Amino acid sequence: MLVYRGYAQRAPSATALTIGNFDGVHLGHRALLARLTATAITEGLPPTVLTFEPHPREFFAPGTAPARLSTLREKLELIDDAGVALAYVCHFNARFAALSPEEFIQKVLVDALRVRHLIIGDDFRFGSKRAGDFALLQKSGASLGFQVEAMESVVLEGERASSSAVRDALRSGRLAHAARLLGRPYSIDGRVVYGDQIGRQLGFATANIRMKHERPPLLGVFAVEVRGVDGKVLQGVANLGYRPSANLVVRPILEVHLFDFNADIYGAHLNVRFLHKLRDEMKFPNFDALKAQIASDVEAAENHFKV
Repeated sequence: MLVYRGYAQRAPSATALTIGNFDGVHLGHRALLARLTATAITEGLPPTVLTFEPHPREFFAPGTAPARLSTLREKLELIDDAGVALAYVCHFNARFAALSPEEFIQKVLVDALRVRHLIIGDDFRFGSKRAGDFALLQKSGASLGFQVEAMESVVLEGERASSSAVRDALRSGRLAHAARLLGRPYSIDGRVVYGDQIGRQLGFATANIRMKHERPPLLGVFAVEVRGVDGKVLQGVANLGYRPSANLVVRPILEVHLFDFNADIYGAHLNVRFLHKLRDEMKFPNFDALKAQIASDVEAAENHFKV
């Protein structure tokens, strides 16, 4: 998949296009991408995605914007996996936000992305003050030479698959439900970096994962699967949080203890899949109490994988 920053680079040909934030790339997004790629094959066009960085809500209200489900890299990897050929990442700033719906259609969709067939979600709005809608796209498409279709939301057991629904499930510890909405277990990617070796001192060596998530959508202690080490799927227990019992940190840290594993994996890029929440993060009175709880967490995680 080719990735372009902004829309200065004109698309090499006419495109089949979809637009969205695609945070988490849940079942609704995946259905939209599947429709896009099928249409693109039928019409002989490259399947193309337009997405935004940062998330518009982070631009307009950074203090109250929802937690990100995926970093830009994670999102693009998932979009690539769906068979998309071109991805345009537009920097969402004041200038971009001020584009009128008509300017967005002409400058971005027609002039830059050369849209021939546009597929959008049923709740898609665009342009300054979110004034643009499906009706305007249809009217513009008729005069400017592109087709427009809207997809209905994906509903799972009476609930609309959405990024908000996934966040709610993760925040409340319902990881199996989040996985159903996503179509896969929720995961975080990151590189293994050097830590302060506290886990090793406690008898449970951990891989410290550098995260770009400043506000992850879940916190606590989890049974996890880890990919990225010699093609293996490893099992373990992870703590994602602020370490209130050992060197409290300002930004959350992801620490993973892998079962029956002691190789040097510093620098490895790992994918950590969260399968089951064991407990919330808590503060312990001393290291002995913390060590006892970690041993209990390891046992609980191992028992989870035995079921």
